[in-house]
Amino acid sequence: MDKIGLIAGNRKFPFIFAEGARKQGLKVVAVAIKGDTSPSLRSHVDKLYWVGLNELNKMIRIFKDEGIADIVMAGQVSPARIFSKELYRDEEIKKLLDSIEDKRPDKIFGAIAKRLEDSGFRLLDSTTFIKDYLPGKRTLTKLDPDFALWEDIYFGMAIAKAVAHLDIGQTVAVRSKAIVAVEALEGTDNLIRRAGSIARGGITVVKVSKPKQDMRFDIPVVGLNTIKNLIRAGGRCLAIEADKTLFIDREKSVRLADKKGVCIVAV
Repeated sequence: MDKIGLIAGNRKFPFIFAEGARKQGLKVVAVAIKGDTSPSLRSHVDKLYWVGLNELNKMIRIFKDEGIADIVMAGQVSPARIFSKELYRDEEIKKLLDSIEDKRPDKIFGAIAKRLEDSGFRLLDSTTFIKDYLPGKRTLTKLDPDFALWEDIYFGMAIAKAVAHLDIGQTVAVRSKAIVAVEALEGTDNLIRRAGSIARGGITVVKVSKPKQDMRFDIPVVGLNTIKNLIRAGGRCLAIEADKTLFIDREKSVRLADKKGVCIVAV
């Protein structure tokens, strides 16, 4: 393998993957999603093509023309875009979506993965080349959770796993063993803002993988924005699942958390 295909969504995940792949000596051919992917990705990959959300066939043609065999999906496409009219303008996409029994993320990504595999591609684990971004089990900040926080963390973990099993979301916010908010299509940052408003501070945010997490797509991701939003919401702790959560900008995030008295743990 001398080059790899990248289906690039939003935020920093595509940048990190591209950097990791190029460090391994691979050329990266990226397909960017209009309306989600940052144009800055161009300077981090060897080739960049743009497609609309409804141009799955065009994406497949690009990768075939480039002689790509292996593909990685990195970065999210805004979940609310499943309600976009643009998505249903293409007969192929419409047929794909109509064939899915419901529109939970796993079902959609799974159908896209199968379509890619049926076209002759191999979809790889999205953490390939970037395992260093998956923290092991430990407290990442100087501040350790106290007894009450540990109770909230383990309570939240159990609830988050149950919610993730249903593929509703992968994050919950708790306070004093009360469920303040559950993530749905709005994403983690909006969940934190909502929870902060409801609980008026003091929240613990817990993010987990799904019980049968497909590491090829939709893996849990946190980063500096997560910590900034948690601080603004008056949060006390972020707990993530060890070895299964991608932590972007970890050093900056931990430094800021230490400064603001927030603890971060991988459980």
